[in-house]
Amino acid sequence: MGEEKAGVDPESGRQGIPHMKLILEQGVVTDEIVNWDYEGAGTEEDPYVVEWIENDPRNPMTWSQTKKWTGCVCMAFATLTVSFCSSAFSGGIQQILMQFDVSQEVVTLGVSLFVLGFALGPLLWAPFSELYGRQVVFFGTFIAFVAFNAGAAGSKNIWTLLILRFFGGAFGSSPLTNAGGVVADLFAAKERGMAMSVFSVAPFMGPVLGPIVGGFLGMTEGWRWVEGLMAIFSGIVFFVAILCVPETYPPVLLRKRAQTLSKMTGKVYRSRADIDQGKISLGEAFSTGLKRPWILLFTEPIVFLLSLYMAIIYGTLYMLFGAYPIVYRLGRGWNEGISGLPFAGVAIGMIGAVTYNIVYDNKRYLRCVKNSPHGFATPEDRLPTAIVGGIALPIGLFWFAWTNSPTLPWAASVAAGIPFGFGMVLIFLSIMNYLIDAYTIFAASVLAGNGIIRSVFGAAFPLFTAQMYSGLGIHWASTVPAFLAVACLPFPFLFYKYGAAIRKKCKYAALSEAFMEKLRTSAVRRQNAPEDSDSSRTASVQAEQNAEQEVADYSFEDEKPVGGRFEPVRTAKETTEGGAALERVHTGRSNKSRRSVRTVKEPDYDGNPYEIDRINTRESFKRPRGASLKGGLAATQSRQ
Repeated sequence: MGEEKAGVDPESGRQGIPHMKLILEQGVVTDEIVNWDYEGAGTEEDPYVVEWIENDPRNPMTWSQTKKWTGCVCMAFATLTVSFCSSAFSGGIQQILMQFDVSQEVVTLGVSLFVLGFALGPLLWAPFSELYGRQVVFFGTFIAFVAFNAGAAGSKNIWTLLILRFFGGAFGSSPLTNAGGVVADLFAAKERGMAMSVFSVAPFMGPVLGPIVGGFLGMTEGWRWVEGLMAIFSGIVFFVAILCVPETYPPVLLRKRAQTLSKMTGKVYRSRADIDQGKISLGEAFSTGLKRPWILLFTEPIVFLLSLYMAIIYGTLYMLFGAYPIVYRLGRGWNEGISGLPFAGVAIGMIGAVTYNIVYDNKRYLRCVKNSPHGFATPEDRLPTAIVGGIALPIGLFWFAWTNSPTLPWAASVAAGIPFGFGMVLIFLSIMNYLIDAYTIFAASVLAGNGIIRSVFGAAFPLFTAQMYSGLGIHWASTVPAFLAVACLPFPFLFYKYGAAIRKKCKYAALSEAFMEKLRTSAVRRQNAPEDSDSSRTASVQAEQNAEQEVADYSFEDEKPVGGRFEPVRTAKETTEGGAALERVHTGRSNKSRRSVRTVKEPDYDGNPYEIDRINTRESFKRPRGASLKGGLAATQSRQ
């Protein structure tokens, strides 16, 4: 568990860590990590401050591109597996109906309860991730997901099957929460666009592939083999992931490193986050994590309206899992396998959307950044893609609604899935990025609230699909979601034109914008500040104190972005020469003495919504502003 003697990395010239050590030991260290010249005195009053060292071999950002992309692909497959299992169940519905002699509505609960688990699971797993890391939570929940899939294959009655499906969705939802965070941990903001574009295919492609594979397997081998395939697929992905993806969550890694160094040297080490914020209990994490998404969802009009738009689209996708069998199996007489093939049209549209995003939209956004007089794009610059998708999606739905008659060629209605899939992915990518940019320090909570309402709609829509198609007919029933999409079409236009003004009137959006403006101001001041002379050093200390004061001023209720939490990764300027591997050489300079000579330490934000909201939101929304501000100022004074 301690020091690891390993070879030298040819790129960085620093001691590396074997891959299996990265997998098995969160707190693994090297000689250089042990002997690094950490800030502090190593006492309880002034502990050594543990941060990433230069070219840190345990920092996911410094890993090779091969290792980064391996982790990205593994997490994408984990997400695809879960979303695949949500819809593949539909391929065995006819066999389940006959074996258990239940109604269509009851069997459909197998899809709805699984998706409902997507809404509840992340609320439970996020607090565990904050305290114990992404790896532990992913492994623990995903092995349970495999077990529930296997158990469902052996169900003796419909109620056992439905209960296991619900728990499968709840435990399987962990990758939907953590996988995107792993990708954000691996790639810096400037190179994250490509990775997230590739990764984003998984949660959409899985539900589309499910009915195709499940339909053919259910028709030939029965519904138990459909569930068995889910268990086999998820089991393979689980074993590959545990061998390929180490822990990537920086706060947990640095906390574990501090514990390892304390045990090895007998000195006191603390991670920067633990020093600045203090430790948080599991109860506090659950209390905050359970209520914050609901508050943001129902108090911020931007979050509510755009989440409602996405929820309607998501519900429509899951409604199609019931609509396509009605149109193609009952209407045209196709078998269970063939009736799932029309989802290939939706898949083609999704691939086209990702291609559009990589080839055109990323470049368009970079032009917005380049042409901006401020040097950065506004959140509203994310929305033109949603406008394009918002037009394409209802076109696809109307197209499907009025070409799905058995008297017309099947290709006409199948092709309608292309603009639907194209529009859906563009809308999701655009709105997700917009919410992240507009809410930055609240982004993880916003995305959690968005996921809750989206999953509820995805669970509810399949339950009334059969009745709606029976009562309205295949044309008008298919037109209903098209009209809903048209009703939501103005939302991207509205926020693109008036979003900046609306955000100023939304409490948390305005707070986020003000905080980001402080970061930009601090960055400009840091860039322009002279680095030499005693006077500049004195000014640096004063500027640092002012910056921390400014950040503390934006500590609102439970959101306390105090100085260190938004700082860029820094390393000590000096390293000790020689010394035993297990006994670091103490320089004699305390934390306070170092502060008088170091350059300005400004907060920064690299655009990782999966990290910033978890680290920097510790208290209850009920805490009054004054109390929170007082806490922030106290933290600032304690570091002076």
